Amino acid sequence: MSKVKLSKRLEVVASCVGSGGTVADIGCDHGFTSIYLTENKMAKCGIAMDINKGPLEKAKIHIEQAGLKDKIETRLSNGLDKLEIGEADTILISGMGGALITEILTKEKDKTLSAKELVLSPQSEIYLVRKCLHELGFFIQCEKMVCDMGKYYVVIRALRKDVSVKSELGLEECSEVSDAEMYDEADYVYGRYLIENKDKVFCEFLEKERKRMERVIDALKRNGMSETEIGKQKISSEYNLLRQTLLRMH
Repeated sequence: MSKVKLSKRLEVVASCVGSGGTVADIGCDHGFTSIYLTENKMAKCGIAMDINKGPLEKAKIHIEQAGLKDKIETRLSNGLDKLEIGEADTILISGMGGALITEILTKEKDKTLSAKELVLSPQSEIYLVRKCLHELGFFIQCEKMVCDMGKYYVVIRALRKDVSVKSELGLEECSEVSDAEMYDEADYVYGRYLIENKDKVFCEFLEKERKRMERVIDALKRNGMSETEIGKQKISSEYNLLRQTLLRMH
């Protein structure tokens, strides 16, 4: 058992790491994810990286306390700047917005493409991350949704297209490889894997989103906005896409 206790969200993030090799944790903060992965032999070794000196110093202390300074290295780095090409089997990024994650992955594309897998948990603009993965030549192997402290988070595991699914994954995690051309708008916004597998937490999230959107539309009606005007609002297109997604799942 690991001595490190992760949050519910980070436990799910860690569970998606499948390479068993070197994991580069970008924006490592306290360093606990790298420690957890190494202690539980889910990673051979780790590279804990952060743009801020303060969190990195704390991570260094935690790593030393865990007796893992020979297995986990810390680096002050803006994104992938201090990572070498081919150095990491897995690149892990969580707790950042989707636009920032996309920027990090595309800024130094050669480094991103040298990793076998990416484990990503964007806090917003998840559709940007899914599109970016396809543009980079990765396929989304699986996604998980978790509710932690009342907030919903998505965790994406993406593999480089030349990585064998069967050799890398447990069968219970396997998903058919989907080409980018097969993704529609709902797949990018909500996640094809979550839709097709009718993930329980995901279904709960969609129901809450449906109620939230309906409250917004009802408020617009009460304020005297016509059906035609409401139809022109962004909330209407979002609501229609949500309804189509729910119908697809039933």
